[in-house]
Amino acid sequence: MDPNKLELEAKLLSVLGQPTRLKLLYMLQEGRRCACEVTPEFEEDPSVISRHLTKMADAGLLERTRQGVQVHYEVSDPRVFRLLELADDILRKAARKRAQEALSAL
Repeated sequence: MDPNKLELEAKLLSVLGQPTRLKLLYMLQEGRRCACEVTPEFEEDPSVISRHLTKMADAGLLERTRQGVQVHYEVSDPRVFRLLELADDILRKAARKRAQEALSAL
């Protein structure tokens, strides 16, 4: 196994492994939005949301464009949502297994 490949995969997954960032991704699923539009949707300070957006852009998950003082973000590769769908499938399968094991124990 190539250690560089593993490092890159771990970095991508760690960026995805944060609830605020996932919420941002889903908010951007419909298309490009200004940071000024998404930050009010969060209880965190706007600077915290800005850092999350920057981290996601630096990881290649988001494209960022500046229009005057506004910064707009969009998902750079919609295949990321297929990855999240696979994660949901894995979680559902694990939950069903746990539920079946719990029923068997009764």
